[in-house]
Amino acid sequence: MSKKILHNKPLAIFIMGPTASGKTELVMLLRKQLPIEIISVDSASIYRGMDIGTAKPTLEEQKIAPHRLIDILDPSIPYSVANFYRDALLEMKKIVKLGRIPLLVGGTMLYFKVLLEGLSPLPLSNITIRSKIKMQAKKSGWLSIYKLLETLDPLSAMKIHPNDQQRLSRALEIFLISGRSLTELTKVVGKKLNYNILQFAILPKNRKIIHQRIEERFIKMLDAGFKNEVNFLYTRGDLNIDLPSIRSVGYRQMWLYLSGEISYNEMIYRGICATRQLAKHQITWLKRWKNVHILDSLDSKEALKTILYIINK
Repeated sequence: MSKKILHNKPLAIFIMGPTASGKTELVMLLRKQLPIEIISVDSASIYRGMDIGTAKPTLEEQKIAPHRLIDILDPSIPYSVANFYRDALLEMKKIVKLGRIPLLVGGTMLYFKVLLEGLSPLPLSNITIRSKIKMQAKKSGWLSIYKLLETLDPLSAMKIHPNDQQRLSRALEIFLISGRSLTELTKVVGKKLNYNILQFAILPKNRKIIHQRIEERFIKMLDAGFKNEVNFLYTRGDLNIDLPSIRSVGYRQMWLYLSGEISYNEMIYRGICATRQLAKHQITWLKRWKNVHILDSLDSKEALKTILYIINK
């Protein structure tokens, strides 16, 4: 293990992969072999009361191998990349102080990216400016906000859906605060992670297996009470479909069903399609990823052997 500590930098391990690729099973096996502490890298698992649809580790699994950055927020509270960057660095520091190895696992690739490249110096949110943007949107519609962003920052506008109110508002807010576009500011390189990082990605050659797993898992989620889980959130009265938590894959489709906008079968179809689209997006990220060891098998025991070999060689 000492071979992996270079220039006094502590070791950190990244386990990345598309949804339904068996990441949780793999890290549970790794926990038995290495002195690791696990940090979840998942933008939906941070929310309390969202267990089935996020495929969180079970309570039994978490007793054996606790996952940090799970169940840390109420679904009504947005969570940004900057929040994750701060929280993840803090947890990694705590783990190293314990004499153990931080292992970060998940599929939110943007979170991994910001850890590797550093956080761009974006301005903090300004409530006054954000309120003015919302008032303008209420008056003339969010499409007008999108068109304004297209004029000010066309590159960012290309990456944001016209209906994504939160990201539209944030991109315009950044320009109004700083006078610089989100695109311009994100080109500024932040402070990089001061760890010796070993990266692994589960990237199977046969995507059909992932697609099959996704469909099977979605049906299992329904059998496990996913409808009731989302219905509890739906009936709270303080949540809506525009929140990042409810926009999560699966939750958005079930929300639309509960609101009467789509049928039950349509919800299943859309949910599976959206999950497959997410997996495709994650795989696209990983194919372009640098300095990563590819685990081309969905067999967790085979992946475990590969990881242990690379760590100890």
